[in-house]
Amino acid sequence: MIARPDGTLQDLRDGQEYSYLFWEGTADTQYDMSTGFVVKGDDTAAFLQEKLSELGLTPAEYNEFIVYWLPKMQENPWNLITFQTDAYTSQAALHIEPEPDSVIRVFMVYQALEKPIDVPEPVLRSVSREGFTVVEWGGTEVK
Repeated sequence: MIARPDGTLQDLRDGQEYSYLFWEGTADTQYDMSTGFVVKGDDTAAFLQEKLSELGLTPAEYNEFIVYWLPKMQENPWNLITFQTDAYTSQAALHIEPEPDSVIRVFMVYQALEKPIDVPEPVLRSVSREGFTVVEWGGTEVK
């Protein structure tokens, strides 16, 4: 796979072009749900737009994220939402050549709730984009 400056990806085996890669996996990762954001199901889209922007995603990127995740979350009465990027990246290492100037990896973990709970909200860290930037986003539900 080769990445072009406009973000287009090309499979060198067959010449096919893609705007992104999609993959799924399983892991036995234990996520810390002791901090997070308790969000009403109906408010999930606006919440994700705000927080994903804070984490460094562009409107095109966070809109793709929301299109994928919102149908799984919006009907829940409440969602406990955390961003577990460090726990995720320790399980899913990336190897990219040449090494990117910036890497933005966002991994959301959520749990459906019947009613709101009290948890402290974490401080989110933003990564600035400079030069060759790799962006990866994903998530999982904790049941």
